[in-house]
Amino acid sequence: MIIELGHYALVLALATCLVVSILPVIGARRGDAAMMAVATTGTYALFLLVGFSFAVLTYGYVVSDFSVQNVYENSHSLKPMIYKISGVWGNHEGSMLLWVLILAFFSTMVAFFGTNLPDRLRANVLAVQAWITAAFTLFILLTSNPFMRLSPIPAEGQDLNPVLQDIGLAIHPPLLYLGYVGFSVCFSFAIAALMDGRIDAAWARWVRPWTLAAWVFLTAGISMGSYWAYYELGWGGWWFWDPVENASLLPWLAGTALLHSALVMEKRDALKIWTVLLAIIAFSLSLLGTFLVRSGVLTSVHAFATDPTRGVFILGILVIFIGGAFTLFALRAPLLKAGGLFQPISREGALVLNNLILTVSTASVLIGTLYPLLLETLTGEKISVGPPFFNITFGLLMIPLLLAVPFGPFLAWKRGDLLGALQRLYVAAALSLVLGLGLWYAQNGGPVMAVGGLALAFFVMGGAVSDLWYRAGFGKHPIATAWARLKGLPRSAFGTALGHFGVGVTMLGVVAVTTFETEAVVEMKPGMTVEAGGYVITFDGLRAANGPNYTEDQGHFTIREGGVEVADVWSAKRLYTARQMPTTEAGIVTFGFSQLYVSLGDPMADGGIVVRVWWKPWILCIWYGTIVMMVGGVVSLSDRRLRVGAPKRAKVAAKPVLEAAE
Repeated sequence: MIIELGHYALVLALATCLVVSILPVIGARRGDAAMMAVATTGTYALFLLVGFSFAVLTYGYVVSDFSVQNVYENSHSLKPMIYKISGVWGNHEGSMLLWVLILAFFSTMVAFFGTNLPDRLRANVLAVQAWITAAFTLFILLTSNPFMRLSPIPAEGQDLNPVLQDIGLAIHPPLLYLGYVGFSVCFSFAIAALMDGRIDAAWARWVRPWTLAAWVFLTAGISMGSYWAYYELGWGGWWFWDPVENASLLPWLAGTALLHSALVMEKRDALKIWTVLLAIIAFSLSLLGTFLVRSGVLTSVHAFATDPTRGVFILGILVIFIGGAFTLFALRAPLLKAGGLFQPISREGALVLNNLILTVSTASVLIGTLYPLLLETLTGEKISVGPPFFNITFGLLMIPLLLAVPFGPFLAWKRGDLLGALQRLYVAAALSLVLGLGLWYAQNGGPVMAVGGLALAFFVMGGAVSDLWYRAGFGKHPIATAWARLKGLPRSAFGTALGHFGVGVTMLGVVAVTTFETEAVVEMKPGMTVEAGGYVITFDGLRAANGPNYTEDQGHFTIREGGVEVADVWSAKRLYTARQMPTTEAGIVTFGFSQLYVSLGDPMADGGIVVRVWWKPWILCIWYGTIVMMVGGVVSLSDRRLRVGAPKRAKVAAKPVLEAAE
């Protein structure tokens, strides 16, 4: 019975969505406060209903209720509890319910934190959020119902895909969805503002915290997904330019541009069209990613569904929301007034350059991802656009962007001094070149071009530090005074510096591991050795082991440096009995920022086994850099000037009426 209650709650949630979608919009048009208030109470009710529905599905997984088809197809009674819970969203139906839950959660956050928003704007924003929620709730009820029953009831479940039985599933999808769906708030603000005809600096101030929060979550989701694929799939790679990976990168690039564009609009009341357009594009690309994963138009380790009915339904959602948004934008954009003027050499000019490069980069990744699909649809011809295309196009576009990043904070608003900025950065540039050469030499040489990449990474980091250095006045004021000035800087200044510094750290890892990594694929028997990264790895042998729902062969390796044992590691080949699916569990040992990666291959007829060994220098910088970026985003969000909403105007006390003197 409780399963049916979860289903009914979802039906009631759809009805609530329809109410919140219509009444507040009418109230905003009429100026009816009571009708507009329905948006807030209805949003709270919607979140409770969807939350209850999701909790019911989770309960079905926890108690292994195999009368529910979704639980039967994706769970097993012997599966560890953490994977039972994460398995709720390890399938198409459950992940879509999680999507709607997060959508309702963000709507609730807007209702809760948006009390200082103008009533009309808040009502319209929550109504647009309800439109989106209604569309996806209807999609679940009609094509992806997670509460379908089975009769007769199976005795045991089919288990979850073994690749998904990992802690990464508990973390990666929720973070990614928080990023995807977070951009829906920016989209709703843009549509509401276009409907209301009010787009100004105050609007940008309201949008920027939501953009920043979504960007932080999406950064975390992409980073976690990258590391999960790195250690789980056994390929030793951290980014494959898979179409669905690209689909997560696209809204991240657009969201990064939106962050910078909203900053200009808030400070200078400029780039209005840019900002509104990017708010629409960021969420549109999130919807596109949903379509790619759910429609079955591509084959990927990320793809959940192959039902064409679902694909057509989501395509309809894409057409309605994206097409409608761009139509409204086309009608309203000519009415937007131009903001403050500025010279090309200025902070605004630097941010426009940033937006141009990020937009072109987004377009290049989008074309490379969709072109094979469109070509196959139109002509039947199959082609593959792989890493070489993306590495060249995307990589070349990133070079001028990264060169420009350190200059932006040193340029003044409206009119900047490029020579003055260069004078402040020459120390960072010189140190970057020295550090790049030093790291290149420490890695025993390599391609000469790697020096430029390493130096550029250090230059981005040095530029971030230089920004804080000169803001505080070190070198101009006594140390005590400069330190006090540094502590007095707004948190957003530290957040910006941390974000840019994190980009440099990630780039350092990308350049170093791409240039200096080594790979060895050898057949090994007990006692045999292989060398990687200056370490000698000895294969000690295999042993059989059993897990709760799998069997495995574990290989033990001893790692020595200069004849001295410094570490040991286990690598395994698992077989999940329910699905009879094998997986590879890589053995990874960390040395500073570098890692030794050992993966077992297939057994050989002569008793040996294929072993793949990678030495990956500085690879952890890729993910450490993203952590620094996320910390920067959180620090910026904590700035009191970035509070969600706008301060209410203080009420002016009425002056007392002077009584006539008697």
